[in-house]
Amino acid sequence: MLRQQLQQKLQQKLSPAQIQVIKMLEVPTLELEERIRQELEENPALEEGAESEKETEEMDDLSIDDGGNNDDFDPEEYMADDDIPDYKLKANNTSKDDKYEDIPFSVGMTFHEFLEDQVGLLKVTEQERLLIEYVIGNIDDEGYLRRTPEAMVDDIVFQAGVQTTDEEMYRIIELVRQLDPAGVGASNLQECLLFQLKRKETCTSVELAIRLIKEYFEEFSKKHYDKIQRGLEMDDKMLKKVMNEIIHLNPKPGNAWGGNILEKSMTTIVPDFILENDEGQLSVSLNNSNVPELRVNSTYNDMFQDYAGNKQNQSREMKDAVMFVKQKIDSARWFIDAIKQRQQTLLTTMIAIVNFQRQFFIEGDDTYMKPMILKDIADRTGYDISTISRVSNSKYIQTEFGIFPVKYFFSESMTNDSGEEVSTREIKKILQDCIDAEEKRKPLNDETLAEVLKTKGYIVARRTVAKYREQLNIPVARMRKEI
Repeated sequence: MLRQQLQQKLQQKLSPAQIQVIKMLEVPTLELEERIRQELEENPALEEGAESEKETEEMDDLSIDDGGNNDDFDPEEYMADDDIPDYKLKANNTSKDDKYEDIPFSVGMTFHEFLEDQVGLLKVTEQERLLIEYVIGNIDDEGYLRRTPEAMVDDIVFQAGVQTTDEEMYRIIELVRQLDPAGVGASNLQECLLFQLKRKETCTSVELAIRLIKEYFEEFSKKHYDKIQRGLEMDDKMLKKVMNEIIHLNPKPGNAWGGNILEKSMTTIVPDFILENDEGQLSVSLNNSNVPELRVNSTYNDMFQDYAGNKQNQSREMKDAVMFVKQKIDSARWFIDAIKQRQQTLLTTMIAIVNFQRQFFIEGDDTYMKPMILKDIADRTGYDISTISRVSNSKYIQTEFGIFPVKYFFSESMTNDSGEEVSTREIKKILQDCIDAEEKRKPLNDETLAEVLKTKGYIVARRTVAKYREQLNIPVARMRKEI
């Protein structure tokens, strides 16, 4: 049975400008620069450069009828003067001496290019060169070849049209393993360490190290040194020499290059904020040195003025052209305004964080870190908690003590035996200090660490100690044992 019903519903819709702001808040400075370059390419109404004239004011959504009349649309009103949207926030944008003007990037030969460069020194046939380059292409950024020769034999036929055999591929892999750095082309850690040891100058400790990795790798991984000593008949002094040979090897020979240039640039940390300490006076600025100034293209403004001067001659084609121009100008203005609001929101939020954690930013010691959650900063700034979360995500601040992720300053709280609220960051710092100072032959287990914290006034359960230890990327006591 059909039934008509009248229903009132209150719904909140985000405007295009609000959506732009939300998206802008999430991106760090490096991505913002790329986002601006992309927008400059896609929107002809947006151009780079400082605005010298008064900018046009924003207008409400307009519609151009398909017919002849368009009384709602007044180009002269649309082009009315207004203040320039100062999205760069120049008043607090850079330091006194502009020392953060350029962000350096690491450039140079990539890991795979370094390997391929060495191929030219080998005396090989064209077929062998193609196979070697194919094998190098399958080596990951850590320097490991994790694919089987048989799988590569099948793939290279389809990908490069090169016919080969399993035997030839094994021989090619051995050639690749002769390249620098030592250990490249290994299929696992055990092989990687062995390849490096075999390149060392022969001596007793190296020979025993090779035997240890070959015959007692599992015991070595679990740090069962007693079994290793008994099996290889070594005293403590020799075991220490052998372990010294092994710990100076590189478990990830490709890591010195850090991947290809694209990955390098994407993982380069560019601080979003700069904190300066002038004798206790803290000042926060945005790192906008590489963010260009933007304005609406003057040619598009001229098109509107031409239209305003020829109202009597309004063809359908003219109106379509004007609608296109209006859409592009609206998009440019939304984009500029989104950047302006992003910068203001980021700066306001970071200033609130710095004021909250003022003692830490002056001393640089985690023990001065106060418990702080998203709601604390939301209450201080008047922003929503989700806004604070977006601001703190993937953002970094440069201080005199180093570069920190903004999320670093948020932590839970707990109460010590005096009834005072302390940050879990402070407890983790004490936990780290305890482990750093422990006797490496007899590392402290989680139960003992909980007792140590208790003597310092922090009542923490063993499970909580284990959680904090894992968050600090500290292994269990057995794995921290040293000779």
